[in-house]
Amino acid sequence: MNIDLTHTTSSQINNALVKARRAIGSPAVGMVLTLVIVTDEGNHYDALKAANEASREHPSRILAVIKRHGRSPRARAEARLDAEVRIGEESGAGEIVLLRLHGELANHAESVVLPLLLPDAPVVVWWPEDAPERPAEDPLGALAQRRVTDAAATENPMAALIGRGESYTPGDTDLAWTRITPWRSMLAAALDQKHSKVTGAVVEGEAYNPSSELLALWLADRLKVEVELVVSQGPGLTGVRLRTADGDICLDRADGALAELAMPGQPDRHVALKRRGTSELIAEELRRLDPDEVYASTVRYGLGRLPETNGSSGHVIQPQRTTRKAAATRSSAPASTAPASTASSETASEAAEPADGTAAESAEPTAKPSRASDKPSAQESAKPAASRRRTTK
Repeated sequence: MNIDLTHTTSSQINNALVKARRAIGSPAVGMVLTLVIVTDEGNHYDALKAANEASREHPSRILAVIKRHGRSPRARAEARLDAEVRIGEESGAGEIVLLRLHGELANHAESVVLPLLLPDAPVVVWWPEDAPERPAEDPLGALAQRRVTDAAATENPMAALIGRGESYTPGDTDLAWTRITPWRSMLAAALDQKHSKVTGAVVEGEAYNPSSELLALWLADRLKVEVELVVSQGPGLTGVRLRTADGDICLDRADGALAELAMPGQPDRHVALKRRGTSELIAEELRRLDPDEVYASTVRYGLGRLPETNGSSGHVIQPQRTTRKAAATRSSAPASTAPASTASSETASEAAEPADGTAAESAEPTAKPSRASDKPSAQESAKPAASRRRTTK
């Protein structure tokens, strides 16, 4: 059921929601949170589709805030609210409200959203593309317990990651971090089986991929070793190698769906490690709304270690910082899950648990049926190592 409202108010939208629920014979509200999506006309369809699919796991009221400032001075001066209420099959297991804020009203979105929030329920704000530099200080972000951004959707992912570290507030997270949850779970499980000290690591991924940077930072932060990041043809992350005294632990994914895990003294085996869609990423973030301390530690660790601009070549992440400014930022930041000084397998395993939830969730990727794929050749594996590198101390 769809209800279109023009020149409306938040009170009239609430009345329309109640009327629509009664009309479809479902007056009770069984939603667990409010998801606010801050987007524009060009991207709201994909964002709503992902949120709608995620709502089947987390029934929620979805408020899509579409700001339309207007081009002419007259349009910018006019303040008008149009809304579209969707309840029923099109809204999944919850409710969808499209809010189009015209003119001056676009600068005061929080005044429109606040009366529409579910009472006594958590609030999550998601920016699918252009997020504010400091999400927690944004008027809409200040209403939320959880703020979701996506560095991969920005023009300069490296600068976005640095900004996330500088402005981190408990409750912030990024989908670039969510994308590496299965990788971190798989690597932690592999290190649980091998108790040799890790002496170094290599992360392979396509250029301009913030998830590759975050995985390299996580390994360097937790294992206290030098991590080399090299550029491959993709898609996304393609491989991780952990150097140990007993031999290399290799996790390679050439086709974006099926990976091969090789460990010293054990036969190679295939594991499911497919690239996930946005709806799966959002559903994962909605499973836990408490602060992600491991993410906080990782993005802060990147201050002074990440290049400030994008590049097509790899680089090396070292345990030592490179700037005094970065060191001051790290020392003044609140303490969070500090890693042990040894590069043991237990350290990486503990680091993966808080972000991945329960042990069952961590093992989830391996429980999915495998899909056949070609094993990457030795020549293809050697290509990323030949990439031009840039060292950041």
